[in-house]
Formats: sequence, structure tokens, C-alpha cells
Amino acid sequence: MELMLVTPPWLEQLLSTTFFSSCKAHIKAPRNECNMYCLNCRESFCYYCRQAWHNDHQVIQIRRSSYHDVVRVAEIEKILDISGVQTYVINSARVIFLNERPQNQIKTSNVAISGSKTNSHLCEICTRYLLDPFRFCSLGCKLVEIKKNGNASFVLNAKKDEEIGKMHQGRLLSKEEDEEILLSMREGIQKQVYKTTFSPYSSQQACSNSRRRKGIPHRAPLGP
Repeated sequence: MELMLVTPPWLEQLLSTTFFSSCKAHIKAPRNECNMYCLNCRESFCYYCRQAWHNDHQVIQIRRSSYHDVVRVAEIEKILDISGVQTYVINSARVIFLNERPQNQIKTSNVAISGSKTNSHLCEICTRYLLDPFRFCSLGCKLVEIKKNGNASFVLNAKKDEEIGKMHQGRLLSKEEDEEILLSMREGIQKQVYKTTFSPYSSQQACSNSRRRKGIPHRAPLGP
């Protein structure tokens, strides 16, 4: 019961599902790979199945990176607390891996100790090197830690999300205010330059100077 409070019931099924196999219901159709997952039905399906049976359900799309399943942060963070999980930027989108990936290094305490000297960011479960100071390399490793020690959670905190939303909104407002101030300053400078360069007085003075005669012309004296 306590595990369900920190882990949604569909997560373990998601992590154990095999994706990108051909859909049996649309075997001859193009784009028939099962790369979507329904949180309501807890099953994978293809693009055509979504239009037919999962149109009103909560669905996330699974993608591939180096033959491993990933999900975009923009999709999963709305339904799952992914704090502590390393994120990566792939094809201009930030993603996270669903499960632990195989490693070439041998998982021993000596290797972990030697690796920590050069890189202090290691996954707490599989000791994979991490790019940033996160705790886990994937959702699967975070789930293992929750089952072992229970010092993490996948449940979103509504109050925390509200505070983050207000913080982002405040940043957007302050940015818009800065742009308005900068725009007004630019307009003020342009008006000042216009007044200085194209003032009526300066234009009249330029016209009068152009029309002013240099003086009475003097003819050369006639010769004898």
C-alpha cells in the first residue's frame, strides 16, 4: 500500500513493456509500430489504435535512442515526478530513459570507487556515469531505489507544481516588463534624435542659409 502512494500503478507495466513491434491489428498498415502507451488500459498500441480505441485516454509516446526506449520530458513530467533522473537532449528535445542500459564496465566496488575519482556523478543503482548531478540514469533505477529504501517518489506534489508555475509566470512577466522598458527607452532615444536632427528651427535655418547672398557682386575694372 505504501509503494502505491509513491509509485503509480501503471509504471511497472510501462517499464516492462516491449515497444516498436508490429501491431497485430494493423499488420499491413504503414507506421504500425507500437510506440504508444495508454495509462488507462496499461498497454502499448500503434497510431491507428489510438484513433480507434484510445482517443480520449491518457497516452504517452515512446521514442528510440540508440535502440533504447525514451520518453520526452514534456510529456512525462505532467503525470510523473521525474526529479533525480538524468535528462538528455536528443533531436532538440529533452528526454529520459525508461530503463537501465547495459554497460561495458564491470560493476564492482573497486570500479565504482575508481570512477568516482574522475566523475562524481554516478547512478545510485547501476553506477552509470551521469552528465549532471542527478541520482538515477533512468525511471527504472529510480523505481528500484524506491522499493529498496523508499527515499524517493514518483507522485507529483500539487503545491510544488503550483509554486513552480508561479515562478515561471513571474519570470515571464518580468521578462515582458524588461522588454517594455527597453522598447520605451529606444523610442525615447529615437524621438530625441528626431527632434535634434529635424527640428523646425534647424530646417528654417538651413533654408535661410542656402538663400542668403554672399554680398554685392563687384565687377572687374575696365581696362584702358
